[in-house]
Amino acid sequence: MVQYHNITGTSRESLYIELPDAIALQVTAEQFEALAAANRDLRLERTSKGELIVNPPTGGESGKRNFNITGQLARWCEDHEDWGEGFDSSTGFRLANGANRSPDASWVSGERWQALTPQQRKGFVPLCPDFVIELRSESDSLPVLVAKMQEYLANGARLGWLIDPLNRRVEIYRQGQEVEALENPTELSGEDVLPGFVLSLRRVWI
Repeated sequence: MVQYHNITGTSRESLYIELPDAIALQVTAEQFEALAAANRDLRLERTSKGELIVNPPTGGESGKRNFNITGQLARWCEDHEDWGEGFDSSTGFRLANGANRSPDASWVSGERWQALTPQQRKGFVPLCPDFVIELRSESDSLPVLVAKMQEYLANGARLGWLIDPLNRRVEIYRQGQEVEALENPTELSGEDVLPGFVLSLRRVWI
């Protein structure tokens, strides 16, 4: 839905236009930044082709799962604060292909984070995280999420997890390797990207 304002004198009229899924709204990078700044309560993304994606707020179940996942990653980051920085789902990254993405959880190595200027750290972070997590909700299209995971890899991610609570399934994405699918795993390893990090899926599957 797109809202337009028509202001005449002191009166203000709002018009709402519903955009069918078949119609893609194109925005430039500058327009996207302006939209994101004006709509901080929304999770906005932009594809490499400039198509605007509006992600609605998650429901209670998805929010609970994401909180648990982010919390586990945050605890690991606290114990390894010199290794890099972790981020939640509200963080936007500007990928090399021009897309603006907001993974459900992510991590960037300290070396890459320190290489950014203070100004770059304040806005959309101009890089792809080393590690990304996408958590599927009931409204998410699985093929769309798979395409996002492939996009992360193509733009430099070293490790990615696509967690699907609906089917109790996880797809693991690694640079230069085939996707590994796990059925009903109890935990996931951060491998050599996040050494020692183990994500428990006990509460994610509930």
